Amino acid sequence: MKVILLQDVKGVGKKGEVINASDGYARNFLFPKKLAQEANDVNMHILNKKNEADRKKKLAEIEAAQKLAGELRDKVVKLSAKAGENGRLFGAITSKDIAQELNKQHNVDIDKKKLVMDTIKTMGTFDVEIKLYPEVSTKIKVVVSE
Repeated sequence: MKVILLQDVKGVGKKGEVINASDGYARNFLFPKKLAQEANDVNMHILNKKNEADRKKKLAEIEAAQKLAGELRDKVVKLSAKAGENGRLFGAITSKDIAQELNKQHNVDIDKKKLVMDTIKTMGTFDVEIKLYPEVSTKIKVVVSE
């Protein structure tokens, strides 16, 4: 019997997959626990529409991320911090600090978790990568001065 999984089932498949399950397994386990539904014409049509909508949404998100990456490319974020001898900072510059300054200076709101970097503990110029989407990333320059 063909069934559409409504949730991930360990050892069987992921949500949204169409699988072949034995009649007894489907009727006695999957259907009563609302883990699956029968793969008839109506349910398959609904699943196909949902998959198409998800695909369009993902494409729109990727396009928006690429546009934002184009805007951010070659941007410079300037930060000032107190430093001691040899250019070592008192404290450190974190992704949170850079995200706040990026919002202030360039009016672009980026989540601090999307910044790929180590904490900056010295003065100078650094390249910081921003992962906007799994396949879309860009780099900005961060200038730390006193």
